[in-house]
Amino acid sequence: METLTRAITGSASPNLSLPQNDSVNRRRLLGYRHGFTSLSLGTLRSQRRSRFFTKVQCSQQTSKNSIDFSDPDWKSKYQQDFERRFNIPHITDIFPDAHSFPSTFCLRMRTPVNEDFAEGYPSDEEWHGYINNNDRVLLKVIHYSSTTSAGAECIDPNCTWVEQWVHRAGPREKIYFRPEEVKAAIVTCGGLCPGLNDVIRQIVITLEIYGVRNIVGIPFGYRGFSDKGLAEMPLSRKVVQNVHLSGGSLLGVSRGGPSVSDIVTSMEERGINMLFVLGGNGTHAGANAIHNECRKRKLKVAVVGVPKTIDNDILLMDKTFGFDTAVEEAQRAINSAYIEAHSAYHGIGIVKLMGRSSGFIAMQSSLASGQVDICLIPEVPFNLHGPHGVLRHLKYLIETKGSAVVCVAEGAGQNLVEKTNATDASGNIVLGDVGVHIQQETKKYFKEIGIPADVKYIDPTYMIRACRANASDGILCTVLGQNAVHGAFAGYSGITVGICNTHYVYFPIPEVISHPREVDPNSRMWHRCLTSTGQPDFI
Repeated sequence: METLTRAITGSASPNLSLPQNDSVNRRRLLGYRHGFTSLSLGTLRSQRRSRFFTKVQCSQQTSKNSIDFSDPDWKSKYQQDFERRFNIPHITDIFPDAHSFPSTFCLRMRTPVNEDFAEGYPSDEEWHGYINNNDRVLLKVIHYSSTTSAGAECIDPNCTWVEQWVHRAGPREKIYFRPEEVKAAIVTCGGLCPGLNDVIRQIVITLEIYGVRNIVGIPFGYRGFSDKGLAEMPLSRKVVQNVHLSGGSLLGVSRGGPSVSDIVTSMEERGINMLFVLGGNGTHAGANAIHNECRKRKLKVAVVGVPKTIDNDILLMDKTFGFDTAVEEAQRAINSAYIEAHSAYHGIGIVKLMGRSSGFIAMQSSLASGQVDICLIPEVPFNLHGPHGVLRHLKYLIETKGSAVVCVAEGAGQNLVEKTNATDASGNIVLGDVGVHIQQETKKYFKEIGIPADVKYIDPTYMIRACRANASDGILCTVLGQNAVHGAFAGYSGITVGICNTHYVYFPIPEVISHPREVDPNSRMWHRCLTSTGQPDFI
């Protein structure tokens, strides 16, 4: 059975990437692989200095493409390859004779769109609110002068500046779908995340502005395409008007689902020709596989993703929706841990936050609170025991401050806990509970050294996931939902919408799902976190 999470494997285009940006290579260099029980500081620092720039290798192992920096034309070749990879798929790739129509989206038009469009499509040539197809947004905005600069992302040893442009998101003057012929479907997959209802609401509202009247929700993720007991949910502005006032998902969520072939067959039977998919890396892998299957069957279907991950681990994007809310809500848990620890004799508060492979929530929450003494994330290895371990530093904090607060991401320190050897429905490895492990080891350590310690443990994961989006995420969700619809009507498919350097853009899905985005331990943001906590290296 062809599963959604594996379907992307054969369909992604070769991905030209930098050695220091590639997740696997970076983990090899820094020793961040699960299974290490200890790592010396000297070894880590020497490995950080060992960077090789002789060639930029394609991340797909099967690809033979590479760029040799001894070639005087390497820069132009790199740019050509980048443009090829970031060219977003369009229905004219499969249907060269596809007709375009004047857009039905015009904010100068104040009268409702006529359902039968007897007089043609309303248009206002004087309105300058459309995006030109050739508009681009700069992907990287910092020109690093040296590979040793904090957070440097260089293509070659000399940090040569190479412009990399991506497609600007927004409404186009020409559309490739007649609104009265559109049946649009929305599906939410994976776990809960603040802002799901906001995105659903805005997709529906924007579709109606274009003139679409046939809008449905697919219940409980991809499962809703195959489970005969799950009926489509008709959606309209009246239905979704106030859904953003509560958390969760109006449509429900689930992991896993039927085969890609079965999903596309179900879409054909239902007459769906626009599909909006809200989810993370695995869900987007499924969306890209659906897009490819539709192209294979020569179906005029637009598949557009909206990246939903509370962990903020989608590549190339400033942030994903739900992240700001998660950081804000995490403050309550951290503040509670601080009060508990500060009020107790030798109190220690431990808070575990989300972050399977990326420590953005733990890092940003620690920075925002100003109450965290130790922040532990998956990207940075640490030892619990030993002269430089976390427990020894906790002893120092108790002796000098009288209390301490620890913030740990759920994916941190997995080499220290027993492996479960289990996976969830999405194929994700079920992580060991590092928070409980640190709590138990902390109690054991202080008991052994004869120092009383009052250890409190807080896991607010499900409280945070179920929250309503805050104002910042509400704005982000609104714009993402609008731009998803604009992209579909413009004829793009196999894309996702995101925010890049404060501008909204379209990315081809394969470019953002090759691996999770991670905290760079040499980035300024991580350095700021270390400055705030005052913690040493725990290796």
